[in-house]
Amino acid sequence: MTQRHYTLTEVLASVEDLDDGQLGRYIRAGVVVPVQSESGPLFRELDIARLNLLVDLAQGYDLDEEALGLVMSLVDQLHGLRGDMRAILDAVAREPVETRSRLKAAIREVRVVVR
Repeated sequence: MTQRHYTLTEVLASVEDLDDGQLGRYIRAGVVVPVQSESGPLFRELDIARLNLLVDLAQGYDLDEEALGLVMSLVDQLHGLRGDMRAILDAVAREPVETRSRLKAAIREVRVVVR
């Protein structure tokens, strides 16, 4: 499956309240990393989603690029952890019933201790 790429012009037209200066700052801050091509930067769907979130955060909370970088790093970590959790749950679901029961009991014990 081929991934669609968007030009700078398409991105600026599709992300409400995003201007060329902001986009440049986000790229320099490393919170959005476009693919470089001979015709200029190209953006993926993921980049557009990140840009929408960045604009919302910048406007709603008056965050500068440094703060946005920190927030996006946390968002990326949470996204990664969510994927890890999904993989763990899928792996546990493949185990026999007795193994799942032991794991469920162990998780309950650990959660009680942690609280």
